[in-house]
Amino acid sequence: MAAIRHIVGLGGYPVPEGDRRLWKWVAGLTEKKNPKILFVPTAVGDQPEYIAWFEESHAEVGQLATLPFFPFPPENLREFVLSHDAIHVCGGNTANALAIWRTHGFDAILREAWEQGIVLYGGSAGMICWYEAAITDSYGPQLAGMRDGLGFLPGSACPHYDSEPLRRVRYRDLIDDGFPAGIAADDGVAIHYVGTEIHEVVSVRENASAYLVSKDGEVVLPARAL
Repeated sequence: MAAIRHIVGLGGYPVPEGDRRLWKWVAGLTEKKNPKILFVPTAVGDQPEYIAWFEESHAEVGQLATLPFFPFPPENLREFVLSHDAIHVCGGNTANALAIWRTHGFDAILREAWEQGIVLYGGSAGMICWYEAAITDSYGPQLAGMRDGLGFLPGSACPHYDSEPLRRVRYRDLIDDGFPAGIAADDGVAIHYVGTEIHEVVSVRENASAYLVSKDGEVVLPARAL
């Protein structure tokens, strides 16, 4: 029987009081009472303060571990990763993270994890990395289109749609110029995919949503409040 494949992409991390509700909901997708959750902070260079945030925000959510890539990943990388029930990819520099992952074959391991039913999730870089393309500040604050995402999900993605004014303008301009159409999400909004189809949109913020964006404009995807 084929495993159910879950990806949850968050437009941007919520305010602290929304963290625990969101992470418990994601952990519930594993259908495990005490899931093993792996944090991947490659996009911020494995900075200790981000690891500390993960451990605090996910306290009592599951059994926690962190995957370092600096100075190098563990020798048993594949076995270690696939022993978990969920994988949380940190926000940060998406292009840098993708380059490091591909150097070590982690991109292929992530696909294997997804196909085995391990829940993949994260915000900002941890949202857009799963798509074929995305708008990103990996190359600077002016924002640019990136077309070499992991490609687990079709089309493009844009995070921080309501919190960074330039995002909406640049994303629409890129799509009007031929960039792949896709989906955008406000901060605190999570898009849950089952396979490659949108299953549900949830939010820990009032009046926040996700949006299908194409040359024809935007279609609002109302979010269920957690």
